[in-house]
Amino acid sequence: MFIIKMSSIMLITITSILTLLGFVLSKKSLSDREKSSPFECGFDPKSSSRLPFSLQFFLITIIFLIFDVEIALILPMIMILNYSNLMVWMLTSFIFLLILLLGLYHEWKQGMLNWTQ
Repeated sequence: MFIIKMSSIMLITITSILTLLGFVLSKKSLSDREKSSPFECGFDPKSSSRLPFSLQFFLITIIFLIFDVEIALILPMIMILNYSNLMVWMLTSFIFLLILLLGLYHEWKQGMLNWTQ
């Protein structure tokens, strides 16, 4: 029992010393303007790298992700057909596809599918 306690104390001590040593030695130097600016082949950037992004691009990305997840959920439905009751499978698939089509209709009516404005 004494050996287990001593081994635990030594392990905690060594781990604490190494963690403290890593924390002290990894201090970064003060950042200056050159290190915090974006790199453009050694030249100063012509414009700010912190420009706001297009909201339209963000919405298109979100719609793409939604449709990507929908495809990932629809594809296994074909494999489940062999293992489930046909009536339950058809009802579940119909409800799922109806929800997707209602969502698509809502996005269409809100004008989110218009690529140019």
